[in-house]
Amino acid sequence: MGWLAGVLILFFGLLVSIALHELGHFSFAKLFRVRTTQFMVGFGPTMWSRRKGETEYGVKWIPLGGYIRMIGMLPPRKGDAPGTVRQISTGPWQGLIESARGAALEEVRPDDGDRVFYAKPWWQKLIIMFAGPAMNLVLAVIFFSILLMGIGKQTPQPVVQQVSDCIVPASQSDLTKCPAGAVPTPAHQAGLRSGDRIVSYQGHKIDDYDRLQRLIRDSGGQTVSMTIRRDGREMALSVPIVRNQMHDLNDDQKIVNVGFLGITPTEAMERQGPGAVADAMGSMTKHTAGALVRMPQKMVGVWNAAFGGEKRDPNGPVGVVGVSRIGGDVAASKALSTTEKVWYFVMLLGSLNLAVGLFNLIPLLPLDGGHMAGALLEALKKAFARVFRRPDPGYVDVAKALPVTYVMAAVLIVMGGLLIYADVFNPIRFKG
Repeated sequence: MGWLAGVLILFFGLLVSIALHELGHFSFAKLFRVRTTQFMVGFGPTMWSRRKGETEYGVKWIPLGGYIRMIGMLPPRKGDAPGTVRQISTGPWQGLIESARGAALEEVRPDDGDRVFYAKPWWQKLIIMFAGPAMNLVLAVIFFSILLMGIGKQTPQPVVQQVSDCIVPASQSDLTKCPAGAVPTPAHQAGLRSGDRIVSYQGHKIDDYDRLQRLIRDSGGQTVSMTIRRDGREMALSVPIVRNQMHDLNDDQKIVNVGFLGITPTEAMERQGPGAVADAMGSMTKHTAGALVRMPQKMVGVWNAAFGGEKRDPNGPVGVVGVSRIGGDVAASKALSTTEKVWYFVMLLGSLNLAVGLFNLIPLLPLDGGHMAGALLEALKKAFARVFRRPDPGYVDVAKALPVTYVMAAVLIVMGGLLIYADVFNPIRFKG
């Protein structure tokens, strides 16, 4: 039951995120008086719907996205009379464009006037299309704020959890026991124990582990004074800090020769401030944007995992099914406390909303970013015309990009299907 509950929590969390994404588009479409006939969560056959005013609200059976239907997303070809379409031109792509244009214009009523999307000012079209991804980005900020400011994050404390018996370089940190002739660590020689709290180091008061760690690294080759608290009593120690090969704190791929004590700190959940939320958003945005750039390469790995039996990359792309399964694994984990499980759920929802928001900003149709690019191109052309005193060029004909749209849609469908297959038969598992 716990596993199923976790699956449903993530699944419905994603559906709510999709609905709010569409609500972002819908709210501004209504504000700018674009006639909007449908607000749907999901694709395919309709599971449930209800009409209110001019809009049908509903849920469809395939929960892999959502949409709102705005009238006039494809404009008439310039020079055509309103509500009419020229005869289809020769050529398969041109025919496809005109067929789609005709289907879109059939929905335009004579009394729609300026309520069609294409007739709106470029800045209104930009806001309408940006509002969906913006809603996901706002949700990401909210989730990460709850995560870091409300729940907190596991933070190292200046309290000893474990004392290393011997000095080993970073390249051998996976050793389970000390090799013959290994030198004891300074912490082992000084008699530090699990539970000891370090309250001062070289006369510096210690309130957090980060400061202690940097002081230790800066004092290699020195004998330092240290005060610890053990069983309610304070003890003064003199500890000879050695130098060792360690990973750089700012670049995990870099090895540096720094001071070394030989302790593993305990961790505790600590609430963070707004600055930590901003740092987390910046770091996650950079990481997610990089992952999107590498998406084609990552999808090759998903293919090899799905059909070649390779192990799934835990940092690779995952679909709705995979995310829901991870939620089930988190909920069913016996190694996590209730607080830790809630932490993981909030983190997953925040990360997913950030990924969805950034993905939709890619300037290619049918993604929101493609329509935004069209609006910005329209603004640029209008500005150019004003500067050079030329006639207003009018709207940008996004229908001309339909061939690219169909190719992109096909790619997204294939990617989605591949992810679902891999998530079912070779899923990423949560280890915890």
